[in-house]
Amino acid sequence: MQKRSVLVIEDQKDIAELIGVHLKDNDCQAKLIHDGIGGLAEAEAKNYDLIILDLMLPGMDGLEICRRLRGKSNYTPILMLTSKSSELDRVLGLEMGADDYLTKPFSVMELIARVKAIFRRIDAIASREIKARQLLEVGDLSIDVERRTVKLHNALLDLTAKEFDLLLHLALNPGRVYTRAQLLDQVWGYSHSGYEHTVNSHMNRLRAKLEADPANPRYVLTVWGVGYKFAEAEK
Repeated sequence: MQKRSVLVIEDQKDIAELIGVHLKDNDCQAKLIHDGIGGLAEAEAKNYDLIILDLMLPGMDGLEICRRLRGKSNYTPILMLTSKSSELDRVLGLEMGADDYLTKPFSVMELIARVKAIFRRIDAIASREIKARQLLEVGDLSIDVERRTVKLHNALLDLTAKEFDLLLHLALNPGRVYTRAQLLDQVWGYSHSGYEHTVNSHMNRLRAKLEADPANPRYVLTVWGVGYKFAEAEK
């Protein structure tokens, strides 16, 4: 099996090297970059299986790197490292498209556990997508699983990576109701009762792009007091 490739963007060289050593011990190839501008260039130049990204970096901070990568449809999973413990910093990272976060100081064992969890989630999503039809069509809505594109009335929708993942997850399971906590766990990859508003904000943006009347949605429905579901096909 080919080794996973991980890009580590961390300005504290001792921390970066420690992460690199343990990644190699877990059958990963690690590339270490110690500044934001160089890290962004490396992330854009090569395909990695995972990016471990520090929030505070010289040249360009981690939030800006994350924003630029997601703005260019780079879907590489991002594990963000932060020395800040405020909820605002974590939410900003997640809103920018980070897949998970870890607050410094952290144990190497916890870091590796998070890395393995991300890889398991990637493999599970890939397996589901292989089993799914390559083109999901519901009424005037068309989801191309392989190309990660969505069309409505033949017009391409400009969805972020997480908006696409959220829509695909629901569309693959029409009629099934998911709580916000379940969507956090299955789409974002972690469970935390304090971040349900992340699901809400992504859902609101998704509906604004997807629905002709977001207040009366046709595709992504609210089940009041429970969560969300994708509409079942009309018989």
